[in-house]
Amino acid sequence: MPVRQLGYIHWSTNKFEEWRTFATDVFGFMPVDGADPESMYYRTDDRPYRLVISPAAEPTLTAIGFEVGDDLELAELSAKLDGNGYPVTQGSPEEALEKKVSGFARFTDPSGVPIELFYGPILDHVPVVTPLVSGFVTGDMGMGHIVIGSKDIAKSQHLFRELLGFHRRNTMQVDLGDDGIVPMYFFGCNPRHHTLGLWGDEIPGHMAHFMVEGATIDDVGRALDRCVDNNVEMQWGLGRHTNDHMISFYCCTPDGAAAEFGYSGIRIEDPSKETTYEITAPSFWGHRSPVEYPDAPPVMTA
Repeated sequence: MPVRQLGYIHWSTNKFEEWRTFATDVFGFMPVDGADPESMYYRTDDRPYRLVISPAAEPTLTAIGFEVGDDLELAELSAKLDGNGYPVTQGSPEEALEKKVSGFARFTDPSGVPIELFYGPILDHVPVVTPLVSGFVTGDMGMGHIVIGSKDIAKSQHLFRELLGFHRRNTMQVDLGDDGIVPMYFFGCNPRHHTLGLWGDEIPGHMAHFMVEGATIDDVGRALDRCVDNNVEMQWGLGRHTNDHMISFYCCTPDGAAAEFGYSGIRIEDPSKETTYEITAPSFWGHRSPVEYPDAPPVMTA
């Protein structure tokens, strides 16, 4: 597939300092220096960074970085996008060096989401240190996944499937009661079940949530404890999803978007043998709203 993985997310926010605590003390990312002294950069693995947080008047996605194989693939995809109504701007060598990649190009999707295609991350070989998390599951599956809104779901699907090479792994029709039914589509580009999710409506700031995967179930439990300790608002409690079988919880980021911390998602080892399917429930169990739980009893002591 032309796109290999989710490489990075750039998020701008009006809750900049709150994000510093959330990224390090709650989700356990490693802070590092970056080219922009006004922004915060975070690592989860051997890559130069996976998440960039910048100050802004309103929270919004400023880039989703998808990795491709090399310069030839970048050139081929750029030409394909240009020929199908998506004007592509090639990043300069100076811009690429600032991003710590060998080359990149940028364009916007049908909903105005800024997307970057890049190749050749520039590694510094400094070991990643995440003392709050035993490790993050990345490698050939990339940073994790991201779910974004789409005001034109047919056009978005054409972009991601037919131009960028994602495989549609499953679909879902979400019943919102009086607000109608909203379709969801989940797309993979590597062994991770889905790297991209499309919500069939616009979302303020474009991003519904992003997901990172811990190496153990204890990483999930400890992250959940840190949410409580840091008064982080929960969105959905612990549960297991029906599509990727991920055990996870969702919490609110400082500016109202959501973040998912998961463990034990399935791997798709041979995409040529899989078929797409529709799910009728998001979870086998759990992922309940906090308002559905009764008041917790006092903590028991020995």
